[in-house]
Amino acid sequence: MRLVVVSAGLSVPSSTRLLGDRLAAATAAQAPADVQVVELRDLAVEIAHNFTNGFPGRALAGAFDAVAGADGLIVVTPVFSASYSGLFKSFFDALSVSDPEALAGKPVLIAATGGTARHSLVLDHALRPLFSYLKAVVVPTGVYAASEDWGAEGLDGRVERAAGELAALTAGAATARPLPRRDSFEEVTPFEERLAALRPTG
Repeated sequence: MRLVVVSAGLSVPSSTRLLGDRLAAATAAQAPADVQVVELRDLAVEIAHNFTNGFPGRALAGAFDAVAGADGLIVVTPVFSASYSGLFKSFFDALSVSDPEALAGKPVLIAATGGTARHSLVLDHALRPLFSYLKAVVVPTGVYAASEDWGAEGLDGRVERAAGELAALTAGAATARPLPRRDSFEEVTPFEERLAALRPTG
């Protein structure tokens, strides 16, 4: 399984990246995965240029390919003004312009970090609607980590539960069979002919 973590953390070290790493490790422990991390901090200049010239640079194009080719995504953003960061939103805006179907049907685990637990609603008020709009399949459990959650009881349980949901959803998506081609359907008898055959004769 190919698992991609998109982290919008700005500092080094970053609690946002740390949360992404913990979620990826928990997911890979339940379903073996090759994990790739996309650090949006390193792509900020190319994201800005993409909006002005319409073309992704080499690193940004590589990130787009990684996200589009992933079997599952873990997306993590710090909270700014009670919502996702501008860098986070800009990346997914640019991706959707480049490939509107990049996230269609893709399992996504949403997560966020912030200074206070009061911003935990960002998961359902901002992140979940964004990825639903992008046609992704968002796992039921989102993970929010406030400053006081690190090392406290409860975060590990949420991480494990969300990782289990992503692993199960990704495994299901990977084994799902494609729908048959139209030309492989059996011949369909028009309804009028079927109705006529039921009418009494004579």
